[in-house]
Amino acid sequence: MNNGMAKLFRIAGLTVLLVAATGCYTIGPGTIPRDQFDYTEAISESWKKQMLLNLVKLRYGDAPVFLEVSSIITQYSLETSVNAGASWANGLYGDSQSIGGAGRYIDRPTITYNPLVGDKFTRELLTPIPPASIFSMVQAGWPVDRVFQICVQSINGLNNRAGSMAFARQANPDFYRLLLALRRIQQSGGVGIRVKEEDGQLTTIIVFERNIDYELREDVDMVRGLLGLDPEGHEFKLVYGHFSRSSGELAILSRSMMELLMEIATNVVVPPDDLEEGRVQPVLKETTEVPTDLSHILQIASGEHEPADAFVSVKYRNHWFWIDDRDPHSKGMLSFLMVLFSLAETGGTSGAPLVTIPAG
Repeated sequence: MNNGMAKLFRIAGLTVLLVAATGCYTIGPGTIPRDQFDYTEAISESWKKQMLLNLVKLRYGDAPVFLEVSSIITQYSLETSVNAGASWANGLYGDSQSIGGAGRYIDRPTITYNPLVGDKFTRELLTPIPPASIFSMVQAGWPVDRVFQICVQSINGLNNRAGSMAFARQANPDFYRLLLALRRIQQSGGVGIRVKEEDGQLTTIIVFERNIDYELREDVDMVRGLLGLDPEGHEFKLVYGHFSRSSGELAILSRSMMELLMEIATNVVVPPDDLEEGRVQPVLKETTEVPTDLSHILQIASGEHEPADAFVSVKYRNHWFWIDDRDPHSKGMLSFLMVLFSLAETGGTSGAPLVTIPAG
């Protein structure tokens, strides 16, 4: 076999190997762990920024805008080609060989956003949070004092504080006493919920444990006294409203997500110049003595420069607003707001993003 023929066979063999390798390779499985975590992180970060930005906008009297990621479609394409050739002659120019290849990688992400408008806006932002959902969060382990402090306007006529000027009022001092007593009862496992059917409808019953120690019995008695409940009762029907109709009812006037966000927005620290120039409304100054455990709801700082150590930050009106990464209370409250926003969906199709990744 002459040298030209041997080289041709070597080129042909190499070509076959390259084609076989590219033909057997698929990029699909390898993209799953990367894309799953990358898109999860990106959606989470954008959701935090959107929530923070809307709180700041509400503080400035601006309309909030919520944009939901409804679907993510990512298509990958890997195209390869290999060519080879050889020629030989006994003449003047001798023999020649050539081999070439080409490859192309394509990533085509398509993300669909749905603005929260119309009926969906009304359902998720303007509908009061059902009292049963509030107690379900308490039952799931969220601190009852924090949940009630931001989600509840009043309990059996005991008013919570409202800081925005449109509905500004001081909290009834007994409201804070009630929250601290409920917190101690919750920590002991002395309160729970039960659901039963009445007249074809499901009714939520708040149950106080009967077999409790003396100190907790004092807290339960305080709760019943503050709310005007039956002093001997242990089960109370949960209803929505400002006042109860009997000593066997626990009436909760809950806030909507919009009311809740407006209240939380009063904790945004705005630049002094914006306040002096009337660009933002002043916040009602707290005069009721607030227990230390309830004094720090959420702190949103502001400044001219981007913070170096922020849990989340956004820029608005040429200023930066952020939550410090070393502020666990504020971080937890922002996360809680995001959970509440997810629970606010009362009907219609699910808003969870659909991720479709063709990766052939």
